[in-house]
Amino acid sequence: MPPVGRSVHVRVPATSANLGPGFDTLGLALSLYDELDVTVSSTPGVRVEVHGVGEDGSVATDGSNLVAAVILDVLARKGAQVPGLDLVANNSIPHGRGLGSSGAAIVAGIMAARGLLDGLVELPSSELLAIATDFEGHPDNVAPALFGGLTIAWLEPTGPQYKKLNVHRGVSPVVFVPAHTVPTKLARSLQPANVPHEDAVFNVSRSALLIAALIQSPELLLAATEDKLHQNYRAAAMPDTDALVHLLRRAGFPAVVSGAGPSVLVLCERPADRLRAAELVAAEPGAEWRALMLAVDFKGATVVTRDLG
Repeated sequence: MPPVGRSVHVRVPATSANLGPGFDTLGLALSLYDELDVTVSSTPGVRVEVHGVGEDGSVATDGSNLVAAVILDVLARKGAQVPGLDLVANNSIPHGRGLGSSGAAIVAGIMAARGLLDGLVELPSSELLAIATDFEGHPDNVAPALFGGLTIAWLEPTGPQYKKLNVHRGVSPVVFVPAHTVPTKLARSLQPANVPHEDAVFNVSRSALLIAALIQSPELLLAATEDKLHQNYRAAAMPDTDALVHLLRRAGFPAVVSGAGPSVLVLCERPADRLRAAELVAAEPGAEWRALMLAVDFKGATVVTRDLG
């Protein structure tokens, strides 16, 4: 059992999944973070204090809180119990915008549990990914949140797997975040059960090219981020996002829907291109997009454990 007074500090990056053609497979960790402090308390129950995103009451502050539920689930899987938990969440990742906020919450809970169990029970990387995928349903967001960088995630009969790749240092992400949200369930519901053979072949070629572009040849990013499997089908649910993607791509910027949207991710070839992309978006009449100039996060989620005394 984790001792009373043990505390952990967790940091988890935002993520962008799909990256255009890599539907439910590719994910990228970004330098925007949720941070979490968890302390084992002698007072029964769970208490959650939220700052930043979610402090308006949209995030639960009791045991139904997703992060808290994940912590307790992981502890239970390992046969561990705690009398009580105090959580302080400092959230920066926007909710419902396609930047992996739910995946980050799940990973934060798993990493917090790992820290609380430090020295008591081992939680290897493969198990972390398996538990995160159990909660999220697919590994494309949780893999980069856990491990950082560019990840390829897939499912085997033995469970989810991943490969982490280092991104070319010239690749410079900028994310355009709108004020409105689009539920992930709605976006996914617009996907057809079957797609044309030629569209599948198209995306296979672009996904392969995207790996090469991200790790070696950023000049190929515009062609490599083309997609025919999901973005067009979801356009009706987010017309502003669709219009912005097309505007940016016509101007030569490798723009894609970030995750399930409605944010737009641009994978610029060089840092200066991000400023030009932001100027283009800002010049649009009625533009209400917040530009986030980010870097690729290479570390993934981290946890630091401290004991009283």
